[in-house]
Order: sequence, then structure tokens, then C-alpha cells
Amino acid sequence: MGQNPERRPALLDPYAGEGLVAALVERLLPERPCTDYGAAGGVPARREGAEETVETTEGTRDGIRWLADWDGWYVGLTFARGVPPGELALRLGAVPGVRPGPLGARDAWSLAGETMDGDGVARVGSWAGWSFAVEHGLPAGAERLAEVSRSGAEAVHLDPQPDHPPRQFAYARDGEVVCCFGLGEECWRGGRQPDFLLPELVAAGLLEPDGTHAGPEDEPGAERDRRTLAVLEHRFALSLPRRLIEETPLPAFVTCTR
Repeated sequence: MGQNPERRPALLDPYAGEGLVAALVERLLPERPCTDYGAAGGVPARREGAEETVETTEGTRDGIRWLADWDGWYVGLTFARGVPPGELALRLGAVPGVRPGPLGARDAWSLAGETMDGDGVARVGSWAGWSFAVEHGLPAGAERLAEVSRSGAEAVHLDPQPDHPPRQFAYARDGEVVCCFGLGEECWRGGRQPDFLLPELVAAGLLEPDGTHAGPEDEPGAERDRRTLAVLEHRFALSLPRRLIEETPLPAFVTCTR
């Protein structure tokens, strides 16, 4: 990420002592101590060692189809059911001992810029029955989705792929990737059960019953993405308000993708 290679390792070395991490967090958040895992921005949280969780008060169900029109969609989103938020962070490769405290999006991006290449920053919480991770920098969800879903859990990953479209979807269950495809490229599906969502995609007019492309070729990309996101929203009961991603300080972890 263009940082000085002589400086980066010290910031993320989990055995280098807490002083360096605390100094970094103090620079980013001078008025909020790194040990404050209490309520922030209307999001009550509690600290329980490795099992830290955050429970978010639910209001209007926003769904996820709004992502198709969001110009700021540069973060990976990983959802997990059957796994609390703190455990989700661990399964995404959270670096031991690096807990920068509640972060909003801007501070998370700043911290991601200070980490070593191959690392990201995940802000975690829960909403609508799913734990979620908002992944800044390099997302770990794509590489670790099977691990996230082990032991009977479910996991959904949405990757915006801003530099290499199309946006990507993947669903895993009990340690295996069940189905995956690119938004707008649903005719090219992978995973153990590539036709897992075929009935829903056909009903939405996105695919023909044989799994080939359906719908007008000149359909705007955002509209097609919105229809695919609507299928995922309905099938998995996914919902995540935009304010949680953009504005709300959430417990944050540095995740290692290597």
C-alpha cells in the first residue's frame, strides 16, 4: 500500500508490545482511548477478550439492494450466521493483540493505510440476525469464507471489485463454498452447488431455466446489479444500513490475508 517497508512490520507485530499500537490509535483517535469498547454512536458493545461482540439496535430493514447505487462501495462485506461478531473477526484472520477500538469508516481507511501489504481492517457488528464485517483495505472474506462458515455456520461475501469488475458474490456453509458468481455474470457460476440459487435467479428474470443469460443485453449495469442483490437480500434475509458502514464507530480488528 505504498508504506515504508521498514516501518510497517513494527506496527503490526503482535509481540512488539502495546505501546506502538496505542500510539497509532492515539494519533488516529486522540479523544477516544483504545480500550473504550462501550457504546459508541448508538451501538452498544461489550468487551470479552477474544469473544468481543457488538449488538446493534435494529430499526428499519434497509436490505442490501441499495449497494447497487452506492458510489462509495469500496469495502468488502462479509456476513456470518451462527458466529458472533468477535469470532467472525478471528475467522477472518484478526491479528492477536491489535484492537484499535471503535472506528468509523474514515479512521478505518487511515489505519488500513498504515498496515503491511496483505492486511486489512475489519469493523464488526450484528444486524438482522447476521454478524457482519465491513472490510477496509484488502478484504479477507474472499480467501477465508470457507473458514468463516466452518462448524455449521453460514457466510456470505460481497466484494465490490472496483478495480476489476464485476462485483462478486459467494455463499459458504459448513466449511465449503456452495455457490459463487459475478453480479451481471450469473451465467458463470462456481462452488460445490453452482445451481444453488438458479430457481431464484430464473424467477427474477436474470437467467433462463438452463442457466444461461436472460433479460435485455442493454440493461443498465446498476439496474441488473440491483435485481441480483434483491435475490440475495430475499434468499438470505440480508440487511445492512448504509449508516453502519459509513458513519457508525464499530469494534475494529486488523486482519491478515496471507
